[in-house]
Amino acid sequence: MKDYLASLEKLRRDAAEAALIRDLATHGAKRELYDKLYKHFTCLADEVERAANLKAAE
Repeated sequence: MKDYLASLEKLRRDAAEAALIRDLATHGAKRELYDKLYKHFTCLADEVERAANLKAAE
């Protein structure tokens, strides 16, 4: 369970960092890239969270 939580925290931090870079980027392509990374990290974190919740319910 600790592995799930550590992964979840890392993915949430990575998503927040990608969002920050996206918001500060002045170049359109860079902004789009970091927006995609933000969305991807957020999606992965949501999946890890769901898996952790299923594991905890067992």
